[in-house]
Amino acid sequence: MNGMAGQFDVAIIGAGIAGASLAAECAPHARVLLVEAEDAPGYHTTGRSAAFWEETYGGPGVFPLTMASGPFLREGGYLSPRGALNIGRAQDRAKVEAFVERFSALGATLHLQDRAALERRVPGLRKDWVIGAWEPACADIDVAGLHQHYLAASRRTGTVLRVRARVDAIEREGVNWRIGWDGGEACASILANAAGAWADSVAMRAGAAPLGIAPLRRTIVQLRTDPVPDESLPLTLGINEDFYFKPQGGRLWLSPHDEIPDVAGDAAPEELDVAIAIDRFEQVVDWKIAALERRWAGLRSFAPDRLPVYGFDAMVPALFWFAGQGGFGIQTAPAAARLAAQLLLGLPRDAMTASIDAAVYDPARFSTGVMARA
Repeated sequence: MNGMAGQFDVAIIGAGIAGASLAAECAPHARVLLVEAEDAPGYHTTGRSAAFWEETYGGPGVFPLTMASGPFLREGGYLSPRGALNIGRAQDRAKVEAFVERFSALGATLHLQDRAALERRVPGLRKDWVIGAWEPACADIDVAGLHQHYLAASRRTGTVLRVRARVDAIEREGVNWRIGWDGGEACASILANAAGAWADSVAMRAGAAPLGIAPLRRTIVQLRTDPVPDESLPLTLGINEDFYFKPQGGRLWLSPHDEIPDVAGDAAPEELDVAIAIDRFEQVVDWKIAALERRWAGLRSFAPDRLPVYGFDAMVPALFWFAGQGGFGIQTAPAAARLAAQLLLGLPRDAMTASIDAAVYDPARFSTGVMARA
């Protein structure tokens, strides 16, 4: 199709986990074009994720998407048991107890842990960590496997993928969108914005108001430690959201749980954030850090209320938002993509999405505020 126009029902901008999963869900019912600016899909956030499926991650508003996605991920073989342990000091006791109560009421499986239980799960834990919440269902996600599954599924059902296609022109022509990039263009009835950190800029090219979707940088480092972390070590998180770590192939992956405002682009870790991560880790366990082997960063994009945005733009016809998935886009991908395809194509709900209130994620929730700021 390069060099000539093609006609599609849906053109999706962005081929990370969001765009790839949406394409896979739409392609059995529509002619789909998937457009990716980079040399390969998933170069930015998807390809840099240390993803895990955790029932409480993202908060109560994300919980329905996470739970609806769980069976698909488990049955597809994309999850490996890990368990998660949210830990706190004595002054955090009320926060840990409230955390357990809030999510247990929603249907999550959580258990309070005393100091003795924490020591059994995290050897070398420093003595001031005295209370925790155990999440037995937490699991590592095979991110690459899930992403490739969606790309392959969409390809089998007819999706056309274009890489190295940075969209630089979006125009409304009658009832169609015309999108163009260096060396190619296409027409589509619906334009789906799955551009992650670039979602607001894509929307503005299409004539829509930005929703305030902001890219935030998250840093991860790989450490060689003494002792070597056992593969049974749980995902260990601070209840105050200031660190998490987990084992990975005989090494430790550690993050300061940072969310540093950044710009859409190729994120790189800052030395200060790396130093903060290591300092916080040394306050949790008495392990020796033998080497800092790797460091990297990715962007997590949030809407102002930190909930994802799924649905048609309130003002611009046939512009569909599928953005703002923050750091939970991979663990919610199955249900989010299914729901979005149903909204986009007017398909009926199914067992996966029946219990999800789509209005919570509708971009129209921002229309009044956006118009007031304009």
